[in-house]
Amino acid sequence: MKLKVCGLSRKKEIITCINHEVEFCGLILNYPKSHRHITFSRARELIKIKRKKTKFVGVLVNPTNKDLKKFSHLKLDYFQLYGKYDNSKLRLIKNKFKKKIISVIVVKKKKDVQNYKKIKDNSDIILWDSSGYEKSLTWNYDWIKHIRTRAKKMVAGNITINKLKYLKNYADIVDVSGALETRKKKDIKKIKEFVKQVRKL
Repeated sequence: MKLKVCGLSRKKEIITCINHEVEFCGLILNYPKSHRHITFSRARELIKIKRKKTKFVGVLVNPTNKDLKKFSHLKLDYFQLYGKYDNSKLRLIKNKFKKKIISVIVVKKKKDVQNYKKIKDNSDIILWDSSGYEKSLTWNYDWIKHIRTRAKKMVAGNITINKLKYLKNYADIVDVSGALETRKKKDIKKIKEFVKQVRKL
């Protein structure tokens, strides 16, 4: 199983992730409602850190074309897109901005998980997330158990260490944020322990 640590905002957090070979580092770029949001200039500085094998992900909520153009100038490996998309829209974004795509399916009820069919052809990764955005809400991960798709499967929404063994049968990647925080700041000890547990799977 691979790991994405999201909502990173400080240099030491990213360096810790890179040194522990976390596969994806997520930056919240255009959603100021989140306490994890960072400015464009801050993102530009953080992305200068030598990433080794780690991929950088720019998280965008309902981005405008102006947003996509602006953030495409950052040396991001992926755009993670929250919003209403279909395969044709994603293809245009990939071709225009030359970024890989993590498409997000917001899950409120069971039938929502099937929305992946609208975006599966032009998504590199499909993320099923809770409807909480900056809040870590739980949903029934069993709903994606039998989904098969060319794109890698990622899950988010109140991901904790004790759920990892259960989730390894459902997803290729776990996306974690809140479980790694103490008083709304990423906790280096928690990051290291979470990585350690993922590597045991």
